[in-house]
Amino acid sequence: MLNLTGKNALVTGIANNRSIAWGIAQQLHAAGANLGITYLPDERGKLEKKVAELVEPLNPSLFVPCNVQNDEQIQATFDTIRDKWGKLDILIHCLAFANRDDLTGNFSQTSRAGFATALDISTYSLVQLSGAAKPLMTEGGSIITLTYLGGVRAVPNYNVMGVAKAGLEASVRYLASELGPQNIRVNAISAGPIRTLASSAVGGILDMIHHVEEVAPLRRTVTQTEVGNTAAFLASDLASGITGQVLYVDAGYEIMGM
Repeated sequence: MLNLTGKNALVTGIANNRSIAWGIAQQLHAAGANLGITYLPDERGKLEKKVAELVEPLNPSLFVPCNVQNDEQIQATFDTIRDKWGKLDILIHCLAFANRDDLTGNFSQTSRAGFATALDISTYSLVQLSGAAKPLMTEGGSIITLTYLGGVRAVPNYNVMGVAKAGLEASVRYLASELGPQNIRVNAISAGPIRTLASSAVGGILDMIHHVEEVAPLRRTVTQTEVGNTAAFLASDLASGITGQVLYVDAGYEIMGM
């Protein structure tokens, strides 16, 4: 039976109730994990209020601001974990961003600044957060990130984000190699298209969802709950032999040739 009782889990990337990170947090909570939630701070505090109200039923013991482009906030987040929890068992990385203009048109016209921003937030943040988590995972641990098929195939209107996801998947393998001797596992979930705040920036997302529903072996797309269940499995001892992998949760779409 899947049981995360006594495990401390930090979840990043919750923006609203359609976030995949929200689905993951719910399933970790259902399995008994003690949750810490980060949010992206803004000047007016609107996102903090929205996320705080959303996650309140999960009774998180930590709720901290963390902009992954701010080294001081990252350090403060993990200092808080060390001071309040003493250790970390699970890190959930659900962070991705690219300028909307860099997701459309010709990939060769991607701006230098846009390219750097996409890889900084979507890819490097996993490396940096994993490095910060490493000394706190004293009893081993599980690091899980989210990727997408666009990291291995050319997907319309995905452009620079596809490159970021390709880098993310490579980072999973290198981190798994480095952290394995400490019994820290690193894996990625490649979810099918789901309507989220992040995916809303991808042109034609509804067409992509309809296409998956027509072509995927299960003739549907997946839900946040299904992705959350997979994350809870990967975070648990039931997945103790799995690391460095990309696990597709996409109703089988990835296997199809046409």
